[in-house]
Amino acid sequence: MIQVFGASWALFLGMFMLMIGNGLQGTLLGLRGELEGFSTLELSVVMSGYFVGFLFASKMAPEMIRRVGHVRVFAALGSTISAVLIMYPVLTDPIAWTLGRVVIGFCFCGVYVTAESWLNDASTNETRGQALSLYMIVQMAGIVTAQFIITQGDVSGFTLFIVPSMLVSMAFAPILLSIKPTPAFGRTKPMKVVQLIRTSPLAAVGMFLLGGVFSAQFGMSAVYGARAGFTVAEISLFVSAIYMAALVAQYPIGWASDRIDRRILIIAVALVGGLGCLAGAFFPASYTLAVVSGALVGGTSNPLYALLIAYTNDYLEKEDMAAASGGLLFINGVGAIMGPITLGYLLDGMGPRGYWVFLAVLMFAVGIYGTYRMTRRSRADIAQDNTSYANLPMTTTPVLAEWAQEVYIEAAEAAEGEAATSPPGAAKVAQ
Repeated sequence: MIQVFGASWALFLGMFMLMIGNGLQGTLLGLRGELEGFSTLELSVVMSGYFVGFLFASKMAPEMIRRVGHVRVFAALGSTISAVLIMYPVLTDPIAWTLGRVVIGFCFCGVYVTAESWLNDASTNETRGQALSLYMIVQMAGIVTAQFIITQGDVSGFTLFIVPSMLVSMAFAPILLSIKPTPAFGRTKPMKVVQLIRTSPLAAVGMFLLGGVFSAQFGMSAVYGARAGFTVAEISLFVSAIYMAALVAQYPIGWASDRIDRRILIIAVALVGGLGCLAGAFFPASYTLAVVSGALVGGTSNPLYALLIAYTNDYLEKEDMAAASGGLLFINGVGAIMGPITLGYLLDGMGPRGYWVFLAVLMFAVGIYGTYRMTRRSRADIAQDNTSYANLPMTTTPVLAEWAQEVYIEAAEAAEGEAATSPPGAAKVAQ
């Protein structure tokens, strides 16, 4: 891991600062919007804007990179992000903020695609899995650090908006000055959504529902905290608990995923997350329960995302896996767009309790539909050379998804090679 960090430290440092900026603007807008008197519906639309931009960029960014190159795309999107972050406190209007969020979502997705393709090119087959893990750690660490920074400033002022703008601007210096020559970029041909749904209805439905869960966590957590009467410091800790739990739970759930029927694990993880949400729903104003519930849903939803991708791959040929991941990301993005708007209506009608009811319904729906699908398809239908689980963060891009496919395809092939060269009877002993 030290060797991987040493080879790409500039990129990791830049991504760390970028994620601080992204984490700051996500929570900060919810808090500032409450102070400005925005309605719940207005804040919901504002938060949905990010995922609209992200969805468009996931399709357009690869084409932009092929046309003008990594460096130009990186610089153009980065400067735009910095400008929009400064615009927020100047134009405190829901329409302006919504448009800003669309632009921010588009730019961040484009930046991710560019940075990930660079990192993928800088990695070897032996180090790619470690680089992927370190990239995830850096992302989560940046978001958590952002929550601490929010507690050190005044939400009603300009400083907290200037800080992420500065960090985003500074993030590109080490990346552009220290990174290797830019690689050639190729885009995987997407799989038709209808074909993807037929291949794995559970993954398609689960991804759509998880889109709503992620949008609530990333965009509406601060709105919920403000409605529940939490302080800025308490809201920051609440959001941090979501992402810390997501990081900690990835490995043990992934370990179990490669050893038991994934559908059973998908159902169990979804139900645990739903039960955690119910605790918050019964006592929505309890801060302690809110942190515990947030950690439970954060620690189950993000691994569930990667579980659904791995489960889909069990029914695909290796050459189709990257395209299928792109389709699942699109479905997830559609759900993320609808999530904040639906949640906004529930917050208006039910108060803070609506936040947990929304999350509980979505998580239970994944578990219930998974149970139904177990009655419709036998586990024997799974391909014999199914692949392994790979960690994927909530804000995945097509490049990272394809990269993850490569990582665990290589791991599966390596495992097959070891099994083939093992002495006779070794497999039975291992079992």
